[in-house]
Amino acid sequence: MASSVKTAVFLLNMGGPDSLDAIRPFLENLFSDPEILKFPLSSILQKPLAKMIASRRSEKVKSHYEAMGGKSPLVETTLAQAEKLAERLGDGFSVHVAMRYWNPRADEAVAEAAKLNPERIIVLPLYPHYSRATTGTSITDLKVSLDRGGLGHLPIEIVNSWQDFNPYIEAIVTSIRETIAVTDKTTLLFSAHGLPVSLIEKGDPYLDHIKATVAAVMERFTGVDHRLAFQSRAGPVKWLEPSVEQMLETLAKEGVEDVTVVAISFVSDHIETLIEIDEQFREFAEKLGIPRFRRAPALNVRPDFITALEKLVVETLNK
Repeated sequence: MASSVKTAVFLLNMGGPDSLDAIRPFLENLFSDPEILKFPLSSILQKPLAKMIASRRSEKVKSHYEAMGGKSPLVETTLAQAEKLAERLGDGFSVHVAMRYWNPRADEAVAEAAKLNPERIIVLPLYPHYSRATTGTSITDLKVSLDRGGLGHLPIEIVNSWQDFNPYIEAIVTSIRETIAVTDKTTLLFSAHGLPVSLIEKGDPYLDHIKATVAAVMERFTGVDHRLAFQSRAGPVKWLEPSVEQMLETLAKEGVEDVTVVAISFVSDHIETLIEIDEQFREFAEKLGIPRFRRAPALNVRPDFITALEKLVVETLNK
């Protein structure tokens, strides 16, 4: 007889290539999603455009993935988060990882959970800030897989966002305090993943959620200068501004010499933190005359972050 659990928890994330050969198909999956890249005539032109973007970007970023060991660390980190969360939750729970654009995909996660005969489901996207382009598309993808995998009839609770959840905020605050303890004065530069402006104009709450997290964090750093900027834009649409590069130029003109980056929309290290921030933005800052540039560590599998995830699950279950 198959073992059973009462609650199956699904952690959702975008995923990343698990080999150099996976870079191009991963990017093609990403840019084929209409929630990621939407523009006039996208229903007709999106797939060929996605192939073109994936072809160009895969060659451009190949060396970056080589520098990270030939793959993105995101999947391994998320699997480790799931393992540690399962240990915290204990008996009666199982935790499964469903990536949106690469393996393990939602079908695989659902098949794994189905073997345990769960009685209910909790969906916890690892995007603290809701957007149709991240949380929305990942939830839609999972629901299709739940129906296909025979679990669509189960009671389901979805954590749509957790931008001001206090244990999450405290984990960020601790990471920052560990980082800036060595400096007397710094400017906190919150860097969030960019989003097309058109989504915000249509009511997407992502920007408001990002600002809510920044405000909650800054309540613990009274008097510290801080700014918000955006990174990782792609495609022929208008994106949220200022970009990190634009903000660094502004800070340099103001004479700022010490910058601490807080990658506010990422809970795990991947190409945007390890390469874009740690290498490209650092080099750009140095060229601008900003001699001290550092990044607060990502939350990854920090115990306080796993505690935050545990409390999110428990509070959702006890609603």
